[in-house]
Amino acid sequence: MSVGGEHGAGTAAVRDGFAFDEAALRDWLVLHVDGFSGPLSIERFKGGQSNPTYRLCTPCAHYVLRRKPPGPLLPGAHAIEREVRVLTALKAAGFPVPHIFALCEEPTVIGTPFYIMEMVEGRIFWDATFPSVPHAERSAYFDAMNETISRLHAIDQLAVGLGDYGKPGDYFARQIGRWSKQYLADDLAGRDPNMDYMLEWLPAHLPESNATAIVHGDFRCDNMIFHPTEPQIVAVLDWELSTLGHPLADFAYHAMMYRMPPHIVAGLAGADLEALGIPSEARYVGDYCRRTGMPDTDYAFAIAFNFFRLAAIFHGIKGRAIRGTASSAEAHERARAFPDLAALAVAQTRPGRDPLSA
Repeated sequence: MSVGGEHGAGTAAVRDGFAFDEAALRDWLVLHVDGFSGPLSIERFKGGQSNPTYRLCTPCAHYVLRRKPPGPLLPGAHAIEREVRVLTALKAAGFPVPHIFALCEEPTVIGTPFYIMEMVEGRIFWDATFPSVPHAERSAYFDAMNETISRLHAIDQLAVGLGDYGKPGDYFARQIGRWSKQYLADDLAGRDPNMDYMLEWLPAHLPESNATAIVHGDFRCDNMIFHPTEPQIVAVLDWELSTLGHPLADFAYHAMMYRMPPHIVAGLAGADLEALGIPSEARYVGDYCRRTGMPDTDYAFAIAFNFFRLAAIFHGIKGRAIRGTASSAEAHERARAFPDLAALAVAQTRPGRDPLSA
């Protein structure tokens, strides 16, 4: 599902259904990417559910190509043009994202629109316990993630030219409406009673806060490239779901790792955090609120909302897997996890659930 995963999961030969005219791409790169020269070899990153992503190798440089998937698409999905816009603006603001070389909106070159960005070298962690990091250093890696998302939410969207990147205010209500509509529209993926419950519960418990910031939408450890040896984030990847939205919603999605079973996505549920040298959920939330000045009043709602939202995303992956348009062989695994996520969303709404008790 994520570019981060795509960067970190290795590469493979381009499989049937995702191949394209490599000669046409090479000719386009010569015209539109400064300094490009062949010969060119192409491999597809193994990870990723949404937009197929490829590594382009030449004797002098490596690049990343990210494209819309072939086949019929849901309205508004796979908007790579938006990814290019936000990446370009954030790069100019000094935020750690890859450099964009070029965007091709013409589907005639390789069959779908695509863009070319730099290949950022570093480490990606699929396991949220950071097992390869020395025990004494793990808290610093968590603090780097916390500081980076806090820095993102502090960027003035008007100052970086993203004032119209989304609608200010009413983020929760709009997102609930969007994902509910997308869930209900996908007949092939089917209905789920827990999702149907959340469609009723969420609108009835909307918070009053209308804070607005640039939000990433999928801020997880496997969507970040870390420095090869230091607790520093050198690139945040996969901006397909970015928009203007409520910063606490974005942060709660990230902090959802504390409640996420590791068999679904990188999660910490059931882990002994103290033994691992990982800060507690309460401390992590407190650090974010201290950095941003954001109260934690609506954190519980934001957690429930985000389990619902991720379940809706996995529901979409399930639909694409059924249609044969999912861009990863792991799509069926994500589809199987959908009902677990829907059940977890409902669990966050039960009386006595305290998201900051951990």
